[in-house]
Amino acid sequence: MNETNPSAPGGRIQVVDRLVGLLDAIGAAERPVSLKILSAETGLHPSTAYRILAAGVEHGLIERDEQGRYQLGLHFLRLASRVQLRVDLRREALPIMEWLRGEIGETVNLTLCEGGEVVYVERISSTKTIRVEQVIGGRAPLHVTAAGKLFLAAQGKVAFDRYVQRSGLPAFTPHTLVDAQQLWRDASEALDRGYALDNEEAELGVGCIATPVLNADGKM
Repeated sequence: MNETNPSAPGGRIQVVDRLVGLLDAIGAAERPVSLKILSAETGLHPSTAYRILAAGVEHGLIERDEQGRYQLGLHFLRLASRVQLRVDLRREALPIMEWLRGEIGETVNLTLCEGGEVVYVERISSTKTIRVEQVIGGRAPLHVTAAGKLFLAAQGKVAFDRYVQRSGLPAFTPHTLVDAQQLWRDASEALDRGYALDNEEAELGVGCIATPVLNADGKM
């Protein structure tokens, strides 16, 4: 078979078939997988597998670690989480969010973590005349939100340090925690007690409280 021909028999796209085969092989492994194993598992020549994997890495579908091994990337996982979210989380969360809004009279948001940001995926608005609302689909950095602090702590210290280095912890208000040690302590304590606070750290005059929602594996 000519490896430079992008089209497979039956009108299928050969490179897509090969990428899916590599993703399936990576997903079936419990640990990051080497190029040699992936080549053997898929029957692809190592140079062909390497080129396709490199494209997957470029688009975030695949990650390559320091040892040159491959694992599923965050972008691929985010796409999967969105499908699961539409099917399960929003449907289950909405009646609970409505009940909570009835109890406290405040806007209730449902958020996910994508990279270094929280994403607002559902909202039940406050009945009060004056209220602050986040747009569904809106984003905010992890370190300035109550929910984001929980995500930072849950991901662990190594991931937290990477976030600090990558983001630089920019201040949004005079109350934003821009000291990494102080932020880690605040986030860790929040995760331990089961809720986090945003005390005007994202916007002056606005405070939030967040609690984690865990999946069947106990992950946030």
